[in-house]
Amino acid sequence: QVQLVESGGGLVQPGGSLRLSCAASGRILGINDMGWYRQAPGKERELVATITSGGITNYIDSVKGRFTISRDSAKNTVYLQMNSLKPEDTAVYYCNAAVRTSAIVLYFKTYWGQGTQVTVSS
Repeated sequence: QVQLVESGGGLVQPGGSLRLSCAASGRILGINDMGWYRQAPGKERELVATITSGGITNYIDSVKGRFTISRDSAKNTVYLQMNSLKPEDTAVYYCNAAVRTSAIVLYFKTYWGQGTQVTVSS
C-alpha cells in the first residue's frame, strides 16, 4: 500500500512562484522515475516534468527555464519549483512515482497523488 500526497498549491499572481511537494509513504522499497502532471479545466492531463532515480530531468517546452523538478530520495519526495508562473499554468497538479514494493521482485508500479490546485491569476 503506497500513497502519494501533494502539497504546496495555491493562488499566486502572474510572475510569482510556488513550490510543490509530493511525499510517498507506505510499503516503499525503492522509487524509480517520478514526475509531475497537470490538468487544466476542459483539457486532458499532460506531463509536465520527470526525474529519474539518477537525477536526469525532462520538461515540456512550455515550462523549460521556469520549472525545476527535483527529488530527495531519502525522504521519498519529489518537488516542483515553479517560477515565473503564467495564467496558462493554472491546473490541478498531480505527482506520480514508480515504486518498488517487493523485496524479492525488482518491479516498479506507478502510483498517483490526489492532486493539488495551482491557480495563477491577478
